[in-house]
Order: sequence, then C-alpha cells, then structure tokens
Amino acid sequence: MDGAVDTVAEIFAWLGFGLGALVSGVALILYLADGTWRPVHVVIDDAHGGRVARWFGDDGVGQAMLSEEMLRELGDADTADVFARQGSRDRLRLTAHSPLVRAVTWFAVGFLAVGAASVTVSVVMIFVRG
Repeated sequence: MDGAVDTVAEIFAWLGFGLGALVSGVALILYLADGTWRPVHVVIDDAHGGRVARWFGDDGVGQAMLSEEMLRELGDADTADVFARQGSRDRLRLTAHSPLVRAVTWFAVGFLAVGAASVTVSVVMIFVRG
C-alpha cells in the first residue's frame, strides 16, 4: 500500500508542477498581451449610437462607446472610474485586470498547490515509514 501512495503522490507532483509551470507560462503570455490599463475618470454622455464615455489620459483625449455590460454595471451614472488601455484612445473596461488572465492564473496556482501537496505527502510518508 505504501508503494501505491508513493506512486500516486509522485504522479500528482509531476503533473501538478508540470501543468502548473505550463499554465503559468500561458498566464504570463496572456498578461503581457493584455497590456497596461490605467485608471481614468470618465464623463458619460448620450450620443447618436448610444452612451459614450470620454476622458483625458496621458496620451490625449479618449472616447469609447459603452458596451451592454458596462451600461448595466454603471447604470445612469454621469461619471465613473474605469480603466483605459494605455496607448489606445477607444478601449475601456471596468476592471484593472482581465478576467481571463485572472482565471488562468488561478488554474496555475491550483496545479502548483496540487504539486506542493503531493510532495508534502511524499515527505510525510518517508518519516511515517522511518
């Protein structure tokens, strides 16, 4: 039975650390591709095509049409604090970090935790048998 526990723990350790490293790399690539998002204070106004947000940023004046999700979240507000992509004058979002990057990062943390727990089980089994 001890051999089976050792084998399962080692398999989970290799899978946990291997997949954790792979998914961490994917998360890093997604994070870098996502770019830098800076907090901005926008003024929301009604326009011909819907509601539009306007702001002053480091790289000039920005303007973006609000998506349905943003309209639901912001409601009838005339101003809001959101995030604009640096280097772009027409991209806004409600959060500083991408939900996709956050989800992939948590998957990586989960895999690495499985690997760490498996190594812990292996070490404990060494002392239990000794």
